[in-house]
Amino acid sequence: MAFPKKARFVVIGAGIHGLSTAWHLAEKLKKKNGNGSNNDIVVLDKGDLCAGASGVACGVVRNNYFQPAMRELMMHSVKVWESDPKNFSYHPVGYMQISPESMHKDVASIYEQQKAIGYESEFIEGKEDSSKYMKGIFHDWQAKGITSVLHEKRGGYANNTASIYGLANKAESFGVRIITGTEVTGFKRGSNSKAVTGVVTSKGTIDCEQVIVGAGPWVKRFWDMLELPKKISIKDEKGKTHKDYPMWIYWMLTEGVLGVDPNMQKTDDGKMPPVIHVDSDAHLFSDVDGSLITDKMWGIYYKPDFNFKGVQGGSAPYKIMRPVDDVKVDPYGPASPEYQTTPEFAHMWCSALAHCQKRFKGKIKTYHKGPSGGLGCFTPDSFPVFDKFCENVYIIADSNHGYKMIGVGDLVSDEILGKESSLLKPFRFNRYAKGNLHPVSSSPFPWS
Repeated sequence: MAFPKKARFVVIGAGIHGLSTAWHLAEKLKKKNGNGSNNDIVVLDKGDLCAGASGVACGVVRNNYFQPAMRELMMHSVKVWESDPKNFSYHPVGYMQISPESMHKDVASIYEQQKAIGYESEFIEGKEDSSKYMKGIFHDWQAKGITSVLHEKRGGYANNTASIYGLANKAESFGVRIITGTEVTGFKRGSNSKAVTGVVTSKGTIDCEQVIVGAGPWVKRFWDMLELPKKISIKDEKGKTHKDYPMWIYWMLTEGVLGVDPNMQKTDDGKMPPVIHVDSDAHLFSDVDGSLITDKMWGIYYKPDFNFKGVQGGSAPYKIMRPVDDVKVDPYGPASPEYQTTPEFAHMWCSALAHCQKRFKGKIKTYHKGPSGGLGCFTPDSFPVFDKFCENVYIIADSNHGYKMIGVGDLVSDEILGKESSLLKPFRFNRYAKGNLHPVSSSPFPWS
């Protein structure tokens, strides 16, 4: 098929956001117009399907956020995951937030607000009751200093590669054309406005009416192409304005796989367990030699995963402390010569697993030593920006929440068709200048 010269909508990025937006937009256009064609929507990606961040994502799906706006948005996304679990390779096993006393108040607030929006969860409080609850699921539970357990009965995880292909199939069934191996190199502009009239690629230019950018960690590249501000002003909760704040920062994502039989992590009653997320201020000691790893707050998450062939998970990310213009996103993930998880991460994560459950003691020797990791391109407050720029360019900047947010494409497609989403409104770019910032939790994870 010949490379298209025009399309009504051009979507940049064939990851979770780009494909979800294309699918929902195409479906709504067909319902509205009674037809559709390949000229309506084109999705572009410089790599193959699953070659970017969505292809290496851990796949965790949860509602567990301290921020009310994130919690409501994620409830919507969980519903989308639940709408077609087979096609999305979605496993609704639930999710557990296990926390120390320093986080008790935050997690209690999450629980109360989950109840208020009708999201099913159970909250266990107190050291003894928390320990009893966890040992009722895993007989070998032994984490210290835990005083609350928030057990989401919904949520879970999806097999990332399978879910992306499932989304692509849905989009193509409504006439969306997905073109891989095509790099976007620039934009054509109108003579009398800032609007984009065409997308310039390595294979030619596509004239268009609207552009949707859903490029994950590559979002800064397109932000720069559109000549949007590299530094912004932010008004804090006290009304003080901070000028020249960097718009973007990169974080290194730390994840790995323990090469054990995934069935090893089944619950005592033989079921697949919920995703486990533990934040702790207990001293963490090495499972190798007993030495102190950290006396600071730490956090891990993990789950059995047959797709990853073991127990997969990670720990809190860390900032890339260099100018953002010097950070090379490509080659991405396991192909990167620079941004990889370290032996120190493996030591910490495996020791933390053993701290939580006795069954993981001594299992560090099974850790997969192959390349692992990736970069996240984060906004100033580590929460997404969903907004229109340059009159006709909609940017989905997800700050690495992206994979679990499969429902954002549904809401973005509504906004593109003229219907503002109340769920996306708290994530406008102008929140920084207005001081409408999201509350910050006590979690060691920047996105919680």
